Amino acid sequence: MANKILDARHGLYLRICAFAALCIVGFWFGCTAALSQSSFYRPSPQDVAGRPGTLIRQEPLSLPARFRASVVRVLYRSTGLHDETIPVSGVVIIPPGPMPPEGRPIVAWAHPTTGVEPRCAPSLAMFLIQQIQGVREMVQHGIIVAATDYPGLGTSETHPYLVGESEARAVLDSVRVARELTGAPGRFAVWGHSQGGQAALFTGIIASSYAPELDLVGVAAAAPATDLATLLADDIDTNGGRNLTAMTLWSWSRVFGAPIDRVVDPAAVPVVDRLAGECIESVYDILRRREPTRLLGQTFLSEKDFYQTEPWRGLMTKNAPGVLPSHIPVFLAQGGADQLVRPQVTQQYMKRLCAAGIKVKWVFMPTVGHGFAAHDSASAAVQWIADRFAGTSPPSDCSPG
Repeated sequence: MANKILDARHGLYLRICAFAALCIVGFWFGCTAALSQSSFYRPSPQDVAGRPGTLIRQEPLSLPARFRASVVRVLYRSTGLHDETIPVSGVVIIPPGPMPPEGRPIVAWAHPTTGVEPRCAPSLAMFLIQQIQGVREMVQHGIIVAATDYPGLGTSETHPYLVGESEARAVLDSVRVARELTGAPGRFAVWGHSQGGQAALFTGIIASSYAPELDLVGVAAAAPATDLATLLADDIDTNGGRNLTAMTLWSWSRVFGAPIDRVVDPAAVPVVDRLAGECIESVYDILRRREPTRLLGQTFLSEKDFYQTEPWRGLMTKNAPGVLPSHIPVFLAQGGADQLVRPQVTQQYMKRLCAAGIKVKWVFMPTVGHGFAAHDSASAAVQWIADRFAGTSPPSDCSPG
């Protein structure tokens, strides 16, 4: 989701850039733009043919020696919206040292919104490691990290933005590829933020049917997108909400054939296209989005309540995560100052999980906004995940009865 547009996100970029002492201009987590796409991301049809969750190709990435882990960029097979085999890119991060006798567990990182264009893939970002919240703690725990780009980011397909099952399939297949690369057993957890929180929850929902050979021990989500209709209704009059809605309409009109021309004013269509063509990975990107976002504040929707009409209403219902199987514990983090994913929406989702008998760990951060939700809860999330791998009984903050 458009978390990088909101809540003093400028401050996060500048703090990280100052800490890294890499440059003065505040580009994303390392102060530089994304790398150019290469032929790595453009497989032939023959390359793509094969079983989902298997590797097409890989290449090592060079990182500073102080990050004591191996990072491999991967292109792998997954399943598209029409059950066709598609290529998906991402990275796998492998802790140093020999594999222990019991093997290493895997955490699948599900990233927040970076855009809807292929060049917005996190695996193309110069300093992609800093985008993965809690990565250093996970490596210290000896955890392999699989970080998918999702379909259409990196590769040439249209990105199915906020499409839960699409995201979850890519997440699960990234775990399969991490196992193929490392020989790890099938134990894994999933951890995501915002759009990635939605992806994490959907991963928990479909894991047993899509990847029954894997053993999911827990799902962690920070400020997840749960009730999409409420999300768009609440936020359409904010800059972040307009960006979110524009990207959703643009993507869904292409992947589902939903009629965008019936809900967007004709004068606003070029502005929506312009926003869809920009990434959300740097302060520079945010500055570039200011003018088109301002224009959408003047003219945008011809049908403001579009989320109540079909096919949009049905699509939002389909892509709002339901409850998970009762044996999968859940970690939920939420900022009290979040103006994009409202705290009461996440709290309501937690109540649904509790009513279904799921053990939920609730981390509420009263002064935290949307952009910092994963950053400020990462240490707690990683420790909770490590405890799940250790086999300790999951805590629950659900009220009795």
